[in-house]
Amino acid sequence: MDDCLFCKINKGEIPAKKVYDGDEVFAIEDINPQAPTHLLIIPKKHHATLLDLTKEDHAMIGSIPTIANDLARERGLDQSGYRLVVNCGAGAGQSVFHIHFHLLGGRPLQWPPG
Repeated sequence: MDDCLFCKINKGEIPAKKVYDGDEVFAIEDINPQAPTHLLIIPKKHHATLLDLTKEDHAMIGSIPTIANDLARERGLDQSGYRLVVNCGAGAGQSVFHIHFHLLGGRPLQWPPG
């Protein structure tokens, strides 16, 4: 998508601090962190919401928890724990319509989140 923030970041058109860059997924630091560690794990292929995924996307989406584990371990969150969140649609809090997962950790997280 030409006007998608995350697509532009992936192409290098908008600067962001990438902490992971794989074949199908990349991760960046969130510019408005809600926890000491707040990363966004983002598929390179544009899908507005989870509802747009197809069977062809299963392997890519399935890789995200493993990527999250690696990023969490690198940041010392493997012992204290972390939260992996994805919002689907405006009513669930999605504000950028390109699928992305929030990795949050580094402080006690409350439930329910909001």
